[in-house]
Amino acid sequence: MARQPDGPPPPPVVQRLRVRYAKRDRLRFTSHRDFARAFERALRRAELPMAYSAGFSPHPKVSYAGAAPTGVASEAEYLEIGLAERREPSVVREALDAALPPGLDVLEVVEAAPPALADRIEASHWRIELLGVARADVEQSVDAFLALAEAPVEKIMKDGPRRVDARGPVLSVCVSDPGVSEAEEPDTQDPCAILDLVVRHVTPTVRPDDVLTALRQAAALTTPVTPRVTRLAQGLLGEMPPADAQQDGDGQQPALVPLRDPLRDVVAPAATR
Repeated sequence: MARQPDGPPPPPVVQRLRVRYAKRDRLRFTSHRDFARAFERALRRAELPMAYSAGFSPHPKVSYAGAAPTGVASEAEYLEIGLAERREPSVVREALDAALPPGLDVLEVVEAAPPALADRIEASHWRIELLGVARADVEQSVDAFLALAEAPVEKIMKDGPRRVDARGPVLSVCVSDPGVSEAEEPDTQDPCAILDLVVRHVTPTVRPDDVLTALRQAAALTTPVTPRVTRLAQGLLGEMPPADAQQDGDGQQPALVPLRDPLRDVVAPAATR
């Protein structure tokens, strides 16, 4: 008969809360494992009545949804926690935000409702700042990329190199040049193209760096400075823009596929910095 831990079982979960948090500035280099450790410390500092798993090594009930890669900033990371006692979501948000370092910022906390958090997320909106790259060059590469049926790129996986299609999951693309990038000095006159992507979550995951690799292969796009990537939103796909609305008479960029807010199940604008 298997050994059982001494003592009574841990209290059950009586409340589930969903959390949206951001990784900003230098904290974008925090790995998911490092964030998980920092978050568990924040739970203790905030003195939240966490529910714990059973067994010889109990862990707080925390589940994560699709963490952004190390080195990528994000305004839309999500997790869910289970509490053994009920708390007001606004109080939990303030306590957790105060317990985490600046740059790991808790933005929203709401009561969980069906369906599961993972079932509310199927795509991400990414923004890529391309310092030193002209908008026209990016638009040329994007046109070549979108014309492809497939864009195979090589990814290094745990079990070795693997080729994946970086074209299929890309649902919409928009190129702009808003002027000065966050990464630029105020007196810099270098161009900075902005590339917005909505990418469906697939397995293996296609990330912004995979799309950039495909753009370099499609039209020899060069990026003299390491691109700065931020995830602005995650969620279920909203209504696709009509095919005849890809570009209007004023030459505006095609509309991105909207994403539904996984905390509220409504179409929400992407976060801005």
